[in-house]
Formats: sequence, structure tokens, C-alpha cells
Amino acid sequence: MVRSKALTRVEGITPVILVFRGQRVILDRELAVIYGVTTKRLNEQVKRNSERFPEDFMFQLTPEEAELSRSQFSSRRMIGRSSTSSKPSASS
Repeated sequence: MVRSKALTRVEGITPVILVFRGQRVILDRELAVIYGVTTKRLNEQVKRNSERFPEDFMFQLTPEEAELSRSQFSSRRMIGRSSTSSKPSASS
């Protein structure tokens, strides 16, 4: 399968951008949806290719931040999203 290197506009991305620790971030599960991969696969690739990403590209949310992210998404009525029992990561 040949992947296009052309940029693709992602419609409706603004609702998935959150602010944590003073940074605008997208949760790993939302970034995985954008790229069309599983969250597990996205995280594996970031770890495997860590030299390609800035040191502060991704950070683990605290339990309080993870709960806040769940409540923010549920208040937006994001129906059809899978829930996760693991702590999400955020990408800035």
C-alpha cells in the first residue's frame, strides 16, 4: 500500500484538543483515530521511534488529569468512542 505524503485536512479536530499543564494536547486515543491505527499501535511506534520525536512530545496523564479528560469528553457527548482502563497519554 502506497501512502500519500500530501497533507490532509482533518475536519473537526478542534473538539479533541484539550489543555493540560498549560499545553494544547490531543490524547493518544484521538490521535490514533486521526491516523487510522489503534492506540496500542500508536504508542508502540512512538516508543520504538523515540529519536524522531521531541523529548516533550508525549507525557503520561496523572490519574486526576485522566479523569478530567474522561469527564470533558463525556460532557461533549462523544458517542461511539471506546473507553480505556489505562491512563491516556497526551501529545503536544
